[in-house]
Amino acid sequence: MKFIETPLRDAYIIELEPLSDERGFFARSWCQKEMLDKGLNTDMVQCNVSYNKLAGTLRGMHYQDSPHEEIKLVRCTNGSIYDVIIDLRPDSPTFKKWFGVQLSRQNLKMLYIPKLFAHGFLTLEDDTEVFYQMSEFYYPECAKGIRWNDTLFNIEWPEDVCTISDKDQTYQDFVI
Repeated sequence: MKFIETPLRDAYIIELEPLSDERGFFARSWCQKEMLDKGLNTDMVQCNVSYNKLAGTLRGMHYQDSPHEEIKLVRCTNGSIYDVIIDLRPDSPTFKKWFGVQLSRQNLKMLYIPKLFAHGFLTLEDDTEVFYQMSEFYYPECAKGIRWNDTLFNIEWPEDVCTISDKDQTYQDFVI
């Protein structure tokens, strides 16, 4: 696994390093030792799958607030997404900055998302599946969100948004 720093402090792109032959490939997608060597959290307690029928589906921008902040490790297992994170940590030098990366079944990239980062994605293909590892259980009372097109962040989504839930559509702009 190859760890690549993003412009946002403590967030990483992790590239799988496949061993390929005529059958396909084998790659490690999780290694506690390598994560610990990088100083990253390894206490994942839950895995989630998000299946999205149509390209142009937006999910986000979600985060879980205190006392149940969560770390996410996100990988696209089918199709492709434009994955976006926003640093919401007031004491961080990258506070209120965003970063986006394409994750796909083909590029074998994952995104490690620290606590107090908002997260969302836009599907770029039909039949897209996203796999999450989570460091915290879901607590509805701590679940928060930010409007996906908040002008404070000016996220540059690469495609038009065609499908979004009512809940995600009605999130408010970010307030400090």
